[in-house]
Amino acid sequence: MRRLNYELKRLGCTNHDGSFATQANRAHMLSLMATQFSELGYKKLHAHELKGRHVNALVQRWRVEGLAPGTLKNRLSVLRWWATKIGRPGVLPADNTVYGVPARQYVATLSTAQDLDRAKLAAIRDPYVRVSLELQRAFGMRREEALKVKPRQADHGDWLVLQGSWTKGGRPREVPIRTAAQRDVLARAKALTRTGSLIPPTRRYHQQQLVYEYETRRVGLTKMHGLRHAYAQERYQELTGWAAPAAGGPTSAQLTPAQRDRDLEARLVISAELGHGREGITTASLGR
Repeated sequence: MRRLNYELKRLGCTNHDGSFATQANRAHMLSLMATQFSELGYKKLHAHELKGRHVNALVQRWRVEGLAPGTLKNRLSVLRWWATKIGRPGVLPADNTVYGVPARQYVATLSTAQDLDRAKLAAIRDPYVRVSLELQRAFGMRREEALKVKPRQADHGDWLVLQGSWTKGGRPREVPIRTAAQRDVLARAKALTRTGSLIPPTRRYHQQQLVYEYETRRVGLTKMHGLRHAYAQERYQELTGWAAPAAGGPTSAQLTPAQRDRDLEARLVISAELGHGREGITTASLGR
């Protein structure tokens, strides 16, 4: 496992595809794959020896673990990257359905929103991870953003201003500071970090990402992207006066023309606050 891990790290060091965040996520997934291949019995596997039977064994393990389609697609994408870099792109078929991976659902039919379990949150030992999770729920941040954000720098009074180096795709955005609860979380974040980010001075982003994953898994907190969905649904009800379709509210077909206009306005606002490039992507959290 150590040898394969080393070889995959070397592969990453000589192929800087994508943003720093993409590279860090890929490195983490490759390290996880090296560990899992060893656990599956492939203890002497070299990076250049990747074959279809190895991929099949790994995908079968992931399916048994019950990973979401989106997670499976991301991991298969990294496996394809690996296969391409060793000159064996044909190891994986282009179509994920070969592995029984269903298409990702972009219109929510059931709510995937979730709030923070306070008892589980209190059980997290790393204070930076605790506050990052609270920021995710309070401001609809992605995990990466809730780690990289510098709270003092971001606080502009009525707005939390996220600069491009913290966000997905390098797109800066502003999120309104609307509630006392948001202000409380932000105050605690600033007290913890002083002028820095939610990555402790002794760690790098990738290291804190691993701590985040370990701590949330240890206390039983999963699918934390649902915190963004909860933020989106909360904002939708504030802006429209009724619940989002995914949260039991009326569907688009049930709205009056005036309500549809209000629905669209709300979705545009929420899309901007979440850092999406288009309104349609809000269907994943709000439904249609």
